Amino acid sequence: MTTIGETARRISTAEVIVEPIVYVVDDDCLIRGMLSSLFRSVGLQVRLFESARELLQSELDDAPSCLVLDIRMPGLSGFDLQAELAKSNIRIPIIFLTGHGDVSTSVRAMKAGAVDFLTKPFREQDMLDAVATALERDQKRSNEERSHSDLQDRFALLSDRERQVMALVTGGLMNKQVASKIGIAQQTVKLHRGNLTRKMRAKSLADLVLMAENLGIRGREKEQN
Repeated sequence: MTTIGETARRISTAEVIVEPIVYVVDDDCLIRGMLSSLFRSVGLQVRLFESARELLQSELDDAPSCLVLDIRMPGLSGFDLQAELAKSNIRIPIIFLTGHGDVSTSVRAMKAGAVDFLTKPFREQDMLDAVATALERDQKRSNEERSHSDLQDRFALLSDRERQVMALVTGGLMNKQVASKIGIAQQTVKLHRGNLTRKMRAKSLADLVLMAENLGIRGREKEQN
């Protein structure tokens, strides 16, 4: 059986740049207090909110995070808050809480993308496991977004001709075919290819192909012509 301490180490050893945060939204002050103590006991930052509206009016930190969210609350419900966050393009893993668990509500929560659905009273270990999973998921998303942003920055350094050559080469054309297609010497294609490979920090053609796919440019010039 996994212990709370093991779960704490699981959280703390995740590749994070800043300390992760758990946001708790529940109209029950006793639940908020209990969750705050639990999360702080394993070294997590916690921010507490009495209502969904209160969270929406707050600024969320740019850190790996997750949301522990009660479903039934006065005013906006947990599902309402989830919808509002989605409209604002705020993607945060959610763990739903309810004191009135039923199959249909659970299914709705999971279909809406919840990490977990826990019924009060819940086991502390189940909550910590769910939070650990949610934080790891959010960290992975953050890493992927940062990696894609870095890739776009490198692509922005390429000249128009280098971008054209990259699209054709990663689309499967040989240097000779690229030269013929865009009307330049084969040696010039090799020069552009060497420059763009260096700027993109690619170690191989396979690297370039993967980058082109992530950027959505693979074979684009080939298709346009």
